[in-house]
Amino acid sequence: MSDLSTLPTAISCLEQGDVILYPTEAVYGLGCDPDNQQAVEKLLAIKQRPVEKGLILIADNYGQLLKYVDDAKLPMDKRADIFSSWPGAITWVMPAAKNTPKWLTGQFDTIAVRVTNHPSVKRLCQQLGKPLVSTSANLTGQPTVTSIDQAKQQFEDKVGCYIDEPLGGNTQPSTIKDAMTGKVFRG
Repeated sequence: MSDLSTLPTAISCLEQGDVILYPTEAVYGLGCDPDNQQAVEKLLAIKQRPVEKGLILIADNYGQLLKYVDDAKLPMDKRADIFSSWPGAITWVMPAAKNTPKWLTGQFDTIAVRVTNHPSVKRLCQQLGKPLVSTSANLTGQPTVTSIDQAKQQFEDKVGCYIDEPLGGNTQPSTIKDAMTGKVFRG
């Protein structure tokens, strides 16, 4: 476990398959490299979350998400709603690309994705060159941790790096919407 204020340390943790704790728009998140199955499995074990539920990917820009999203299936009439909401705290459930791993999509043929406006996460994704897995920093069914000290008490050395930077100021986790229908899953 390391305290860090430097981006290179966080990137090193991610590249080594570690799980990191970092600030998002409203809550602290647990994240890892979405292409590293062992890292994702480690994150799910820490969170005590079943793989079937699927995960969110958070990115610096939509281009980073194209590997995971079946962009051709996004209806033209829905694109304005999606892209005008980004960057921001709106997560869209989109058709998953054929090769998107089940450790990310779970039991679904969709994937939840967000383009963030949080500066810390943007820097992480820019340096890593890809999105991060993003899930709230809590054990499944428990309240989300609201401080780095609380996170360290709960996760101890299970998390490779703690990024002690401010949250984005939102009071609620991201809204989650279906990109195909506009239905709100979490408001």
